[in-house]
Amino acid sequence: MLAMKRYSKYYIQDCRARVEAGIREFRKRAGSMASKEFEHRFFNDQVLVLDYMFVHRMMGVAGKDGNPLNEVRVLCNSILLNRGKLQIDKLPWWPESAGAGMKLTAEKSVLKLKAGDDVQLTESDFMRLSSAFFSELEKRYS
Repeated sequence: MLAMKRYSKYYIQDCRARVEAGIREFRKRAGSMASKEFEHRFFNDQVLVLDYMFVHRMMGVAGKDGNPLNEVRVLCNSILLNRGKLQIDKLPWWPESAGAGMKLTAEKSVLKLKAGDDVQLTESDFMRLSSAFFSELEKRYS
């Protein structure tokens, strides 16, 4: 299996630019006229895109200390595998659904969500999360 210990600064910059372009397009096309449901769906999907761009990042480098890289992974698992309810621990019917021993607490997380909360990101939530994600990524992987 492919595992990445490093990403080039150009790849990270290109991915950041792609995320920023998505936010600009949301503002241009939906902006203040978007329903809350659309906003949540759009930015939840953007979390999936954010994770996918770096899906092969090594967990040993990312750590399990509740950093924004972990938070994005947990959010993706929650959106895809737990019907949009935040889950940090492994799901009994899906053993690969979470990283063993991951320490993601609401107090330390970017979004301050607790286990069982609905994952419904707003533009503001995604802006904070993606900024923290890229900062942590640059620190650990470049």
